[in-house]
Amino acid sequence: MPIDPDFPRNHQVIGRINHSDGEHFHFFWGPGKVAEAAENEEVKHAYESHGEELVPLGVSGTMVAIDWDSCVADGACIEACPVQVYQWYRTEHDVPAKEAINQTFAGTGSSVKEERKDYTDKADPIREHDCIWCMACVSVCPPQAVKVDQSNLEFHEKAAGTFNEALSKSSQAPPHAH
Repeated sequence: MPIDPDFPRNHQVIGRINHSDGEHFHFFWGPGKVAEAAENEEVKHAYESHGEELVPLGVSGTMVAIDWDSCVADGACIEACPVQVYQWYRTEHDVPAKEAINQTFAGTGSSVKEERKDYTDKADPIREHDCIWCMACVSVCPPQAVKVDQSNLEFHEKAAGTFNEALSKSSQAPPHAH
């Protein structure tokens, strides 16, 4: 089951992942669900090896979003991204995924496909703000866990309390005919 294309409407913000620059962050949306990660033998084995429970997590990011319940730590998105939006979160903070929510990351983790800690790792859009909307990550993800949608900025701004309805309406107004 790929990422829910309408996740901002069907989920709620359950936390955020902060960038250590003090300016950037992305929201984490829940509730999570049982999906591809829970059915993948490599992922299940890695969780058992860690002694961690494989629990529903949710979606990391808004304009660049990864369904962590579908993510099987393939790394194709990391490899495909020309501007290094993603990192393996565990290469910076080696904690269970549910504990990564509400943490601050410097973005110093690995952005190399094969450098995941193991299959409990997740690709995280720590530099969501650097996305150039090329969609390369979306097309290569085996479980279709990635959604890139610039129009989701409105959901991010509303959740952050920075949405300006007047600006939004003026930018969507049709051009005047002369």
